[in-house]
Amino acid sequence: MTITRRNVLLGATAAAALAPIAARAQTSEVVIGVTYPMSGANAQIGVDAQHAYVTATDIINNKHDFDLPLAKDVGLPGLGGAKIRLVFADHQGDPQKGRAEAERLITQEKVCAIIGSYQSSVAVTISQICERYQTPFVSADNSSPSLHTRGLKFFFRAAPHDEMFTKAMFDFYDALKKKGTKIETLALFHEDTIFGTDSANAQIKLANERGYKIVADIKYRSNSPSLSAEVQQLKSANADVLMPSSYTTDGIMLVKTMAELGYKPKAIVAQAAGFSEKALYDAVGDKLEGVITRGSFSLDLAAKRPMVGKINELFKAKSGKDLNDNTSREFMGLIVLADAINRAKSTDGEKIRAALAATEIPGEQTIMPWKRVKFDELGQNNDADPVLLQYIGGKFVTISPPQGAVAEAVWPMK
Repeated sequence: MTITRRNVLLGATAAAALAPIAARAQTSEVVIGVTYPMSGANAQIGVDAQHAYVTATDIINNKHDFDLPLAKDVGLPGLGGAKIRLVFADHQGDPQKGRAEAERLITQEKVCAIIGSYQSSVAVTISQICERYQTPFVSADNSSPSLHTRGLKFFFRAAPHDEMFTKAMFDFYDALKKKGTKIETLALFHEDTIFGTDSANAQIKLANERGYKIVADIKYRSNSPSLSAEVQQLKSANADVLMPSSYTTDGIMLVKTMAELGYKPKAIVAQAAGFSEKALYDAVGDKLEGVITRGSFSLDLAAKRPMVGKINELFKAKSGKDLNDNTSREFMGLIVLADAINRAKSTDGEKIRAALAATEIPGEQTIMPWKRVKFDELGQNNDADPVLLQYIGGKFVTISPPQGAVAEAVWPMK
């Protein structure tokens, strides 16, 4: 065939017309980065998170009869049925390692978004890298209130933060006081990273506003080899409520040291973290009958919303344990992110960001006791209603708020 200018133009026009089709065909998978502590003191957190994300991916990529976004389709219909593929990265609980892993995920693994990360201190550096590369970061389970107030456009958190959790605690105290329970003094015990510091700041603020006296405010070094001196201070203060903000290994050491030194608090109301983890109760659960922790998730919800129990069984088949405060938020975080990517019909960071900002998922279409998922201008969902759970007879039961409670609180703890 003689090559003419007309042939070239026709060929170029045909190629241009086929380009979008080729691009869609190439998007057979959507790559998302997932970064957690997969080694070190909190490695089990990373393992459990992996099970939560794999469970969510299975529901997104395959057809399931759940009233969740994307559950009833195969893959992402907005991207021609593209499947989610996860790339896991180990930040080891180190903020600088988290920064490096986030950059690697974006530049080498070519992820379109990142989700994580358990420790709030690591979320700080990951989210900064994501902002630089205009890559959405979904904070699945970080609870530091300051994370969403830094003016980042690409930061989103569907779950509550510690100011919201702390308000739930103080609402609970106020309700008990109205019934005649004596709660006047509080002891704060918190690790020294952004999680513990922000948690304590929120608790101090509300204690002052609500008229409670803080008789001990103890900051300790995370992963400290000993907590004897700190526990002696707690014992001397003898507050009506001990309020710990500790990760798993620190929480286990706290409870063991309390037993060794004969300190038996009247009540413990924990800022979850380690106090929502099976590993802690396997180690010291016999000493924690009646401990209360805040949470985002309640397995009791399965009575009203049967899919919660069914999804829990899928997770349990992979992990050998029930969904908890952390893994439920991780599961839901990926569903929310995938829903936004599907609506964006793109793996472009700015388009996914815009779709996340436009998210509105009714609470009934989640596994959480939330009103809905809808982000404010700072990327925070303010409709993620916390619950309080009490450890009774080897399991957690919901004791607050009243509309979600299935049992009265046992107070003081045994």
